[in-house]
Amino acid sequence: MIDLYTWGTPNGRKISIALEEMALPYRVFPIDIGKDHQFKPEFLAISPNNKIPAIIDHDTGFSVFESGAILMYLGDKTGKFYPTAPEKRIRIHEWLMWQMSAVGPFLGRAHYFLKYNPGKAPFAEEWFLAEARRLYKVLDTLLAAREYMCGEYSIVDIATFPWIARFEWQRMDLNDYPNAKRWYLAIAARPAVKTGFAVPEAGLQIPMPS
Repeated sequence: MIDLYTWGTPNGRKISIALEEMALPYRVFPIDIGKDHQFKPEFLAISPNNKIPAIIDHDTGFSVFESGAILMYLGDKTGKFYPTAPEKRIRIHEWLMWQMSAVGPFLGRAHYFLKYNPGKAPFAEEWFLAEARRLYKVLDTLLAAREYMCGEYSIVDIATFPWIARFEWQRMDLNDYPNAKRWYLAIAARPAVKTGFAVPEAGLQIPMPS
């Protein structure tokens, strides 16, 4: 049994989707970041950076924080969506780090300026919108020659998908990126993704492009 400490954010959804895809039993402990629950001492004991998600694996006694580290841990635990061959694993690491260092931080800042504070900082809005377009172009170009980001469906797709699912927040039109749109629709149709996306918000639907 795995305890999942999460909230309805792209980083949180990475892990609930992974747990569903890997068919691991888990319990959900919502951490309401709008009410500062992430600063409670009991949560800081397993996630000292006061960020969701975090897990406790009762099979091993391990606690793990940071979504990328959790995905690698779960991939190693199950042998699913995280190949062991060195030449394949380095490609996984490249694109997982791209998601962690670029997609997450820059699209997250786009949310801050474009969705939550429109009109307050025009320069920042233009800058992060341009960066969002660049990142989508990188993804679209990558997917022109392959079905999934590293060839086969992997933890990289699981990590990236929830951020692209906020395309409306980023003022992005997936129709401008046909390869990314095809990839997005294929992942959105997976039953485990549909279930994991709605954690901890039961009934939440994956946004669909027009």
